[in-house]
Amino acid sequence: MEFCVEDSAGVEVVFENQRVVFSCRNADGVEFYNEINLYARINSKDSREKRSDRSITCFMRKWKEKVAWPRITKENIKPAWLSVDFDNWRDWEGDEEAERAVVEQYAEVSRTAGRGVPGHLGVLGTVGSGGRSPPAVCFPSSSWSR
Repeated sequence: MEFCVEDSAGVEVVFENQRVVFSCRNADGVEFYNEINLYARINSKDSREKRSDRSITCFMRKWKEKVAWPRITKENIKPAWLSVDFDNWRDWEGDEEAERAVVEQYAEVSRTAGRGVPGHLGVLGTVGSGGRSPPAVCFPSSSWSR
């Protein structure tokens, strides 16, 4: 999941078993807050965020990794501010080699995450051919609570 906020400060991301709470402020001091009730349970202890100059990316590990979610939110309604990044879409079925590479990369990032700033991950690249990686979701800052 990716929250698009340029020059963010005071970033706080709380991963709960079935919810993500996000808050920060932009360079102008405008505060943003969002709570997302997730479709299913995640491993909150194995989930992390990474802040860049343009966004905050959240990496969440599903509790049941081999089970596809029909959507990311608990509600069966697609919020207007929620979109899928199809450039990073990957079909999970029949792609075991690429999936193994994602798991290995995630494990490496998790191992090295504690060496830098607490709560932040190192730089991630794409996995496999064609830039395939798990889908990313972008939340434009103009649509959040302020």
